[in-house]
Amino acid sequence: MSLKDVLGIELSGANSRAIGHYERAIRELQCVRGDPIASADAAIAEAPGFAMAHAVRAWAHLLGTELSGLPNAREAHALAAATAGTARERAHVTALGLLLEGHWHRSARVLEDCTIAAPRDALGLLVGHQLDFFTGHSRMLRDRIARALPAWDEGVPGYHSILGMAAFGLEETFDFSRAEAIGRRAVELEPLDGWAQHAVAHVLEMQCRQHDGIAWMRSNPAAWSSESYLAVHNWWHLALFHYDLTDYATTLSLYDREMGGGTSSVVLDMIDASALLFRLQLRGVDVSDRWQVLADAWAPVATACNYAFNDAHAVMALVGAGRLEAARAVLAAQETSMRRDDDNASFTREVGHAVARAFLAFGEEDYARTVSLLREVRSIAHRFGGSHAQRDILDLTLLEAAFRAGQTGLARALATERQETRHDSPLSRLFVRRAAGRAAAA
Repeated sequence: MSLKDVLGIELSGANSRAIGHYERAIRELQCVRGDPIASADAAIAEAPGFAMAHAVRAWAHLLGTELSGLPNAREAHALAAATAGTARERAHVTALGLLLEGHWHRSARVLEDCTIAAPRDALGLLVGHQLDFFTGHSRMLRDRIARALPAWDEGVPGYHSILGMAAFGLEETFDFSRAEAIGRRAVELEPLDGWAQHAVAHVLEMQCRQHDGIAWMRSNPAAWSSESYLAVHNWWHLALFHYDLTDYATTLSLYDREMGGGTSSVVLDMIDASALLFRLQLRGVDVSDRWQVLADAWAPVATACNYAFNDAHAVMALVGAGRLEAARAVLAAQETSMRRDDDNASFTREVGHAVARAFLAFGEEDYARTVSLLREVRSIAHRFGGSHAQRDILDLTLLEAAFRAGQTGLARALATERQETRHDSPLSRLFVRRAAGRAAAA
């Protein structure tokens, strides 16, 4: 007879001790902290035929978008496939197999149906939510969780995570007031929930509430940064508030002290490091040798080209370090990746390759080409993943390139656009003044 977890979901091949380790892995994933792979391994040690413990292990290796995680994920997937006994377990096995083959959208759809049937499948909701994020599917970031919400309440373990995901989905679909209220409630219920903390930070960033954002992130940083593998990203959010206030000294200090100064070899951390340094470089801030340190970190994986969003940030770092030949090697690897029959080929063809070429053109001081490339894809950039806050680097680069290319009319239009959409931003006002000065000097 199969046992059930704390949510009442049947688990094949488990025993009570293994379930304790498995549930810890789920809690760690929900709070983006700790070591869910180690917890899954502990569950497997207690019950080698525990299908969902193998599935957790596979998902955890895949969600980092690291090429190095694929062998471990494949091994865990095979073990899960051999032991899956329920329809829900077989759905996870199918979704894992599809993602391993590069079919991100189909994997997310299988999990969508899985959680329609089992709305308390915390792992299915969490992984599906992440796939929606990686594919830039903002509506599903909201709707996947909205469908499951009636099955959850404060008496159900992990409810905070459902609220945190709901908050992020609402923010990405511009329902800021509800997103903030739900996200703050999630953090009240579980202060260690780094994803919910991050959802509120997104709201405050999108609304240009820089001082509120700084207060939010500074109120209890030990809770969201200690043992958290989202810590660098959340420090990045705090740095963005200071950046928008044109407080570049504090922005750099956060980069050096809290974000690790570009020394992390974790791809998701390197993405944040690239995004912050490039923003600073656009403003003419001297980042000294920081680019070299970060480019060294990117060097072993820059041409992996398994996710176009990563490629763009690798090119940023290589261009910043002046390693233009290495940046061109990424573009060449993308040419190969676009010939594959998987979703990343589409991410790259539709958006990622143009973005990477635009960053290279910027490094080559071909600002007119940067403008041309970014104008082609900025309205569909969600197709290669990331959040609104992350993709803002495209608008910032386009605006700066327009100024440097001498395209004064376009620069003025873009500055005006930004002032209208981000009217409480000191950075927006700076761009408007700069455009006015250019026009007056013409």
